[in-house]
Amino acid sequence: MEMVKVIMHGCNGKMGQMISGLIAADEEIEIVAGIDAYDDGRNGYPVFTDITKCDIGADVVIDFSTAAAVDALLAYCADKKLPCVLCSTGLSDEQLAKVKEASVKTAVLKSANMSLGINILLKLLKEAAAALAPAGFDIEIVEKHHNQKVDAPSGTALALADSIKEELDDAYAYVYDRSSKREKRSQKEIGISAVRGGTIVGDHDVIFAGTDEVVTFSHRAYSRAVFGKGAIQAAKFLAGKPAGMYDMSDVIG
Repeated sequence: MEMVKVIMHGCNGKMGQMISGLIAADEEIEIVAGIDAYDDGRNGYPVFTDITKCDIGADVVIDFSTAAAVDALLAYCADKKLPCVLCSTGLSDEQLAKVKEASVKTAVLKSANMSLGINILLKLLKEAAAALAPAGFDIEIVEKHHNQKVDAPSGTALALADSIKEELDDAYAYVYDRSSKREKRSQKEIGISAVRGGTIVGDHDVIFAGTDEVVTFSHRAYSRAVFGKGAIQAAKFLAGKPAGMYDMSDVIG
């Protein structure tokens, strides 16, 4: 297998550094350049503070940055027809539209969560929802993350909810806060709660609560490495792929 060449977008962030370390130990893939707001010289590859100035050829971009940096990234990848593994969360509706626009010109793999476990869970939830929702089970999602996470609910929690909602023909609505109204919950709603504290990497519980029984699907990430490994797996998959939208279900088969 030919060495896959990667541009690491957001290279100096926690995930960027995690992925840099994982790729350094992988003989099938290498980082040829990084993009970040600053360059402190700690990386073993050139770092550009302006993505438009990056003139190093690559097979794919891995993005773990911020929503604010995504517009320039998408324009760059579309212009160079460079495949992109897009992992940043908290994108606006306008940005999501730009993701689709970029996918007309190049391959874009977008996932709110790169872990294998979460992506298997997305499939299992569809089966559970199809059986339990018609039986009157209420659906609630509780997500927990570290105290430095700025967006809420998490992109993963929304992806889990979207998977369920899609299975239920979009008949359910999301409820994020119950403090503003005093009324019983509707049966056709999915409650989504966010907890922020400490160094929690990522916990997600999907609760199906019925009469006298509760079914809970839980996923715990104990290290950011699970996301990094998934992103690398996705980058190897996406390199050389034709233009279009992809997700982790394409990677795991």
